[in-house]
Amino acid sequence: MNIHGSRVLVPGASGAIGSALAVRLHRSGARLALAGHDEGRLRRVSEACEGAPVFRFDAYELDRCARAPDWAAGELGGLDAVVVCVGVAGFGPADTVPDAVAEHLFTVNALAPLAFLRAALPRVTPPGVLAAVTGVVVDAPPAGMADYAAAKSALAAWLTAVRRERRRTGTSVLDIRLPHV
Repeated sequence: MNIHGSRVLVPGASGAIGSALAVRLHRSGARLALAGHDEGRLRRVSEACEGAPVFRFDAYELDRCARAPDWAAGELGGLDAVVVCVGVAGFGPADTVPDAVAEHLFTVNALAPLAFLRAALPRVTPPGVLAAVTGVVVDAPPAGMADYAAAKSALAAWLTAVRRERRRTGTSVLDIRLPHV
């Protein structure tokens, strides 16, 4: 896919990784729709990207996450790519992580990204791209991060299965495994 002129939704654009990606894509000529949790940071990224449209969401509002691809396609006149940069790290030995924290980690790191991507499947046409940031924790889950690694691994497994489903369509499905940041 040629980045210049492409129409890209970046969920997680108010975070460090998502905002850096958005600015880089903008500088490469992509037309962006930005989605994020932190309204102030989202507005600053929008300004850095010449007023790219913004969509605020909370990861616990999975229905709202799922509406973002339709919104972005409407704002941009179509959708060529979705790159999900939503996530939050979690630390602690497995026997000390409360269930509420584990639920939060799975919602933010797996369920919300899946909601964005699943809703984007019919919107992103070949040779489009569906991508999400997982991380090296998928390949080598570290001690003290079992729940976080499990959530990112769930997302990675979904991406692998969808990549196989879309293999013949020409749509690329990418798992972006960044090193520890």
